[in-house]
Amino acid sequence: MATVKIVMRKNQKADGTFPLVIRITKDKKTSYIGLEHSIHEKDWDAKTQRVKRSHLNATRLNNFIIKRLSEATNSALELETNKAHVSSAALRQKIKPKAGSTLFAQADLYLSQLLSDGKKNRYSADKSRVKHLKDYFKNDIAFQDISINTLERYKAHLKTFYKMNERSALNHIVVVRSVFSQAIKDGVCDEKYNPFGKNKFLIKFPDTKKTGLSADDIAKLETVELNDRQSAARDIFLFSYYTAGMRISDIFRLNWNDIHDGRLNYIMGKNNKTGSLKLPEKAMQIIDGFRENNPAHNLVFPDLKSMHSLDNPTEVQTRIKTRVRNVDTLLKLVAKEAGITKTLTMHIARHTFAQLASDKIPIQVLQKLYRHSSLITTAGYQSNFSNKDTDDALDAVLNPTSPNSAPPASSPPTPPSKP
Repeated sequence: MATVKIVMRKNQKADGTFPLVIRITKDKKTSYIGLEHSIHEKDWDAKTQRVKRSHLNATRLNNFIIKRLSEATNSALELETNKAHVSSAALRQKIKPKAGSTLFAQADLYLSQLLSDGKKNRYSADKSRVKHLKDYFKNDIAFQDISINTLERYKAHLKTFYKMNERSALNHIVVVRSVFSQAIKDGVCDEKYNPFGKNKFLIKFPDTKKTGLSADDIAKLETVELNDRQSAARDIFLFSYYTAGMRISDIFRLNWNDIHDGRLNYIMGKNNKTGSLKLPEKAMQIIDGFRENNPAHNLVFPDLKSMHSLDNPTEVQTRIKTRVRNVDTLLKLVAKEAGITKTLTMHIARHTFAQLASDKIPIQVLQKLYRHSSLITTAGYQSNFSNKDTDDALDAVLNPTSPNSAPPASSPPTPPSKP
C-alpha cells in the first residue's frame, strides 16, 4: 500500500523558503511531486502537514494542499486497485499534474505565447497585469481555487490599492480569463473550474463616449501653417481620416507596392483582413509629399526607415509604439496651432471618420470600410456617433416647428357615435 503525504523538502531556495511537495512511498521507494509553492520553515507544521497561521495566505494554501493531497490519494488508490504491482514512479506519473497546471505557471506560458506570436503591444500591457496578479496572490494558486468571489475581491483590490477605474480593473480580469482559456485548451484545467461565463463572472465594460473632430476642425487642420515635424504628424492624421480611419500601425507599414492605379490594397494588421480602397485625391497628395527615390524598405512613410530589417515582428512593434507616442505628442502641438480644443491623437482620426460618416453611409458599406468581421461590431461602433434619432425625437416634443422634428403621431380615428 502506497503512502501519500505533503512534506517540506530541505533544499532551501535563494529567498530562504523551502518547497512543498507530495511524497509518494511504495515498497520503501520514494518519489516526489512539486506543488510549485515554497514557504519559510517557521510557517510549516510537519505533524499536521499544514501551513501555520503565521503565513499570510495560510487558509488559501491549506485549502490547496487538502485538495492536492485528496486528488493524489484517490489517484494512487485507483491505480493500485486496477494493477496488482505498481511502483512509486508509476504512481508519481499518474498523480503528477501537467506543466502549467497552476495560475502563475500558466500565466507565464500565456506571456511567452504572446511574444512568440509577435504581439509585442499586448505583451507589454499584459506583463504588468500578470505582475499585479502575482503580487496579489503572493503564492501560486490552483485553478480550482479561483472562484467568482476570488475574482470580485481581486477586482476590488485593484480599484482600491491601485486606484484603477472599472475599465482598467476589468482589463486585468480579462488576462485571468485568457489564462484560464489557454489552460483549458491545453488540457491542464477542467472546464468545470472555469469561473467565467453565463451565470458566473461576467466581464461587462462600462460604456465610454467616443468623439471625433467636426468638419470645421478638419478644415482647420488642412489649412493651418506648421513646422516640418508638426506638418508630418498632421499629414499622417489626415491620411488616416481620408482612408476611413486606417490604423497608424498599418500606415507605417504601407509599401509603395500596395498602391496601384489610385487604389490602396493592404492587409489590416489587427485581423489580417485584405481589402481594396480608392485613394481620395487629398490622400494621394499627402503620400506624394513623402515620395522619394529608393525609400528604405520601399515604405511610403519614413517612420520605420531607420530599421535594419522588418523581419522581426517584435522589433517592428516596439518601433511603431515609439513612433505613435512621438506623433501623438506632436498632434497636441498641432491642435494648439490650429485652435482645436478637442483631444487630438491618431486614434481620433478613426473616430472622426465614423462621426462624420454617421447617417450618411449605409452600415453595410461601413462594415467593408472598417473591415469588421461582423455587422454587429460595426453597428455597435457607429452607435457611439449617431445622435440623429434622439435629436429628432427631442425636437418633436420641444420644437415641433423645426424642419428636423419628427411628424406627430397620427391620432386614432374617432369611433362613430351611437344612434
